[in-house]
Amino acid sequence: MQMMSLLHFLPWLSVAFLTAGCLWRTGLALGLAAQLIYLFSRALMLGRLPLLGPHDTLLFFSMSLALMGLLSSYTPAVRGRRWFTVSVGVTTAIFTLIALRFKPLNMPLPQILDTLWFELHVVVAFFGYALFTVGAIASAAYLRTGVRAHLDLLYKTALVGWTFFSASMISGGIWGYYAWGTYWLWTPKELWTSILWLFYALLLHVRLKGASWDTVTAWLGIAGAAVMLFTYLGVSMLMKSSHSF
Repeated sequence: MQMMSLLHFLPWLSVAFLTAGCLWRTGLALGLAAQLIYLFSRALMLGRLPLLGPHDTLLFFSMSLALMGLLSSYTPAVRGRRWFTVSVGVTTAIFTLIALRFKPLNMPLPQILDTLWFELHVVVAFFGYALFTVGAIASAAYLRTGVRAHLDLLYKTALVGWTFFSASMISGGIWGYYAWGTYWLWTPKELWTSILWLFYALLLHVRLKGASWDTVTAWLGIAGAAVMLFTYLGVSMLMKSSHSF
């Protein structure tokens, strides 16, 4: 019983660490550690990765954001910049608090989801989502300061995030083939997944237009995060799809 109480306390502990901006990277790292312990504890308890429902997926997204934000904090563009770790930490804490509004789904994986391809599909998708969010933070910083290095961070996170997301689409297609006998179902989720993939492909190509397009690119970086959130949350809440979240 005490173990369960401690387990439920860990997300709240992560929120406290993540919002402790005075700790710089330390707060981000401690918040990430608390989330990892919580997720791995639930994985051991359930016998599967906790990737079902809004509670688990929002927490996994938060964990991914903390991880990608921590790794990005070592890049020259934002190294030693407290505003960056605070921005990532507060954003992560907000999504963690939203996750805590939902009850966790403590159930076995449905047979249709009980495959490595499903887990790979979800994990790399959230890594991409997290990097798109970091890129949006860097975009906002560029629009405010005009520092070119912030735009370079956007390009790097967009490229790596787009690569992760491409891997997610491939693994999702393979999972779909095993689950439904087809690689593509033309559901709203899959349609918006394609829109998101094409959006970031466009953003990466806009870089070739030169410095005169830097401001446009930064706004695209912010808009991309909005498209990502709608693809992840908006479609799941507003439209019927083969995906729950």
